[in-house]
Amino acid sequence: MAITYQKKVALFQDAVGAEEAEGLLEWLLKNPKSQLNFADCRHLHAANLQVMMAVKPVIAVWPKDAKLRTWLESALK
Repeated sequence: MAITYQKKVALFQDAVGAEEAEGLLEWLLKNPKSQLNFADCRHLHAANLQVMMAVKPVIAVWPKDAKLRTWLESALK
């Protein structure tokens, strides 16, 4: 899996595809005070971004990749 779910943090790794979006939505709704860690994420499908735009989770760690970080920050801040 490209997303590892812990108690209060979801860790995004490598390329996160569209198939992850439904699970992400369910986890975020069940864990409203959770945080997201994108440190090791290098690609994120727009379906996941749409989930985050709707739920507005806390981003604990932004991606190391500058382009991905800029894309996410412009949509989520």
